[in-house]
Formats: sequence, C-alpha cells, structure tokens
Amino acid sequence: MFLPDGEPLFMTYDLDPSTFLAQIQVQMPTYSNPIAPPIFQTSTFAAEDAQSFANMATEPLHAGFYTRYGNPTTRAFEDAVTALEGGGAGLATASGMAAVVATLLTFVASGEHVVAQRVLYGGTTGFLKNVAPRLGIEVSFVDQIDTAAFLDAVRPMTRLIILESPSNPMMRLTDLAAIADFANRAGIATFVDNTIASPLNQRPISMGVDLVMHSATKYLAGHSDVSAGIVVGSKEKISAIWEKAYILGATLDPFAAWLALRGLRTLPMRIARHNDTAMRVATFLAQHSQVEAVHYPGLPSHAQHDLARRQMTGFGGVLSFEVKGGAVEAEKVVSNLHLAHRSASFGSFSTLVVHPAAMWAGMMSAEQLRDADLPANLIRLGVGFEAPEALIADLDGALASL
Repeated sequence: MFLPDGEPLFMTYDLDPSTFLAQIQVQMPTYSNPIAPPIFQTSTFAAEDAQSFANMATEPLHAGFYTRYGNPTTRAFEDAVTALEGGGAGLATASGMAAVVATLLTFVASGEHVVAQRVLYGGTTGFLKNVAPRLGIEVSFVDQIDTAAFLDAVRPMTRLIILESPSNPMMRLTDLAAIADFANRAGIATFVDNTIASPLNQRPISMGVDLVMHSATKYLAGHSDVSAGIVVGSKEKISAIWEKAYILGATLDPFAAWLALRGLRTLPMRIARHNDTAMRVATFLAQHSQVEAVHYPGLPSHAQHDLARRQMTGFGGVLSFEVKGGAVEAEKVVSNLHLAHRSASFGSFSTLVVHPAAMWAGMMSAEQLRDADLPANLIRLGVGFEAPEALIADLDGALASL
C-alpha cells in the first residue's frame, strides 16, 4: 500500500494498532531515486489485482513474485555480471556449488555422460565422483592441458564438458576456444568455472563457451563477507537452469545479493590491483633461492604463457609456488608469514595463504589427492591490497626461515 508523500497512514485511516502495524509500507519518493539501490528484503510480493498476480506467477525468471523464484535486488546483480560476461541472462545462487549442481542437473540425466578436466574445484570434483554416479551419470576425467583428450573422451551420450581455467592451485590453463569450437560442432554444452580469472581478465562466452560460472564469494563480491554464486549463458539455457535451481532452494538472499552488487562496483580497480600485485610477487618469488617453482600464467616462464596471453587480458591475483624441501618446509613458511591470513578462499582485500596438500588432505580421498597432483611443498597465495613491497618483504622473511 503506497500513499502520497507526506500523507500519514495513521491519520488517514482510523485503524487499531495491530492493523496499522501490519499495513506499514515505505513511501516511495515521486521526485527522486536513491543512488544506492534498495534491498528488497522480502520473502514475497503483492499484486494490484488477481490478473496481475496470475501474470507474476507465470513470468519466467521471476523477480517480483516470491524471493525463492527471484528478487529485484538479486536481478540487479545478475544483470550486471551477465553484462560483464557478455551473456544473455544470469542466475545467482546461494554459493558457487549451488550454481554447479543446478547446471549439472539441468543438462545431464541418468544414462548420460560428462567429460570433465581432472583438476577442478574440490566441491565440483566431489559431486562428480561421489554424487553423479549415484544419479546414473557417467563422468570421464581428462588432463586439462591435453585438448585432444577431451575430444577422445566424448561419447554419443556426452551432454556436458566441464572446465576450469586457470585451475586451482597449480594455475594450469585449458584451451577454451579449441574445446568450445569442437563442442559446439558436436552439440555438447560447455561449462567453465571462471572464478580465478574474473570476467575482467577472461570472457569465455566470447570464445564460444555456453555457460560461465563464478563463485561470487571471491572476486565479484570481493570482501570476504558474502557466500554466493552465479551462472551466465543464453536466456534459454539460464531459464532451464532456473527451473532446477528454484526447486533445489539454491536462492541467493537479497542482502547477500546487495553486498555482492556493492562489491561489484569496485571490481575494475580491485582486479587491476590484484593483477599488478600478483605479477610483482610472482616475479620476486621466481628469483628467490629458496623457491623451486612458481605457478602464475603471467610469467613468461609459465609453460602455457602463450595461451594465457591469447585468452586472458590479465592474469589474476592467485599464484602458487614450491619451496625447497617438503611439507615441513612449506608449513614453516606459511606459519612465518605475518601479513597473510592462513585462510581458505581468495579474492579478498587481505592476502590469504594456504598449504594445499595439508588443507585438502582432510577433504579429499587419496585418489582425489593423487589426481590433483599437489606437491607437498606447494603454497598458494591469493594476494590482497597490501602494498606489494610489504608482501614481498614478508615473504622474504618467511623464506629466510628455511
């Protein structure tokens, strides 16, 4: 119930307090708009009449019927990321994994087949290895740097190819354009986890990929205060995913969507800083006597640097490096860092560091750890906004402990 500006509800209607309080609505200004979008923190929406309500209930990709179906705040975030990725529509979810699962259940059914690169986000790998087989879905895993292996793994019942580039934490790349070209000709959908790159460093849809997913928890929101995911693609494909996602209850909360949208406004400045700092840190580490190898696609020494230059415009804020020694030495370096937080995730304002072999040992089976090819002496760094010189000095001090 919206009243003209300045018309007091209590004085207009002679209502008892309980009825009055149940009917309170915000008065919408008729002469201006808020600079920051409002948060539609509501579970449901009211229509003006019965016909309008019926129209609301049948609209695809709802944004004004029931928040599990869609919400204007969430739609604003979806539309912004869709534009950045160059897609036709986007669907925000409560986490990156919610986007992954909803997509898989949309395009692959029992008796059908998926081709996936061997190294993916751990949650995605876990679903493909532990849940998909129970649903009657077969999965073939291949080496992401071997493009021909993807083609060889395809079967008549293959419905989806799942990719991640760069992959975490070894920063290996997948030739997105080559695989998308083959898949499009074969009528197979392609799905890329673009979280590590961000849409400002890599746009898979422009290379022919069908669907792009982000854990918006990382770079898109950017402040370690949101858990969210989003998948972008054609309107037809996103509408199909929505049909599964709203049933699964994978809805992104409006306040989380508002925080993610707020974070998105500074994405260009943040990504530029992440890119610059990571390159400077990687260059320093590559020259350090206590470092055996650095994995960062921006370095000319990276085995796939030429591919990185072809399909990326920047190289991101995540890198990994191998110290001399083994797990004990890696843990010693991690423990002696003062600026980096020993924490999972990346894409934050603070630098986050992990010892992958130790972190994932309790989260993966022995087979998964073997497939992930995680050196015991590997350290992953997600750089934040600290001064590059300060991070380099901190790393230098920690490496001096070896």
